[in-house]
Amino acid sequence: MWRYVAGAAAALLMVAAGLVLFNARARPDPVLPEQPLSVPAQAAAAGDDPLPDAAPEASQRAREEKRFDRYDKDRDGRITRDEYLLQRRKAYAKLDTNGDGRLSFDEWAAKTVTKFTGADADKSGSVTRTEFATTAPKRKARPRVNCPPATPAVRNDEG
Repeated sequence: MWRYVAGAAAALLMVAAGLVLFNARARPDPVLPEQPLSVPAQAAAAGDDPLPDAAPEASQRAREEKRFDRYDKDRDGRITRDEYLLQRRKAYAKLDTNGDGRLSFDEWAAKTVTKFTGADADKSGSVTRTEFATTAPKRKARPRVNCPPATPAVRNDEG
């Protein structure tokens, strides 16, 4: 007899759960307030020039063209030998500390020794993993551009 009572109770619970689920799905979607128009959308709504269908093309200047321009100091469209070697001469002059036009091993290794000495914080003569992490090359930080968040454009496809 208790099996019949348990079966009836389970059936009633399933019917109740079905009604709860049915009522939860039968509710209409909540109505959200309208989003204010963005500046371009306001201009389009006012009858000004509509937004173009495609985004403007980016400059086709390649990385190699930019690199070429860094070497071409007189902007004549050609890189002379002197222009090409100018960057190396500046680096060489920084290493040639006594200015004799020759690099000794000590002059050449001076930057590395200075970097090691600076990284060896506890002056133990060896560099730990943590200390070694400070020797990573410093990269120039690119300026961050703070653009406003994108707003969806309202398009009027009528007519």
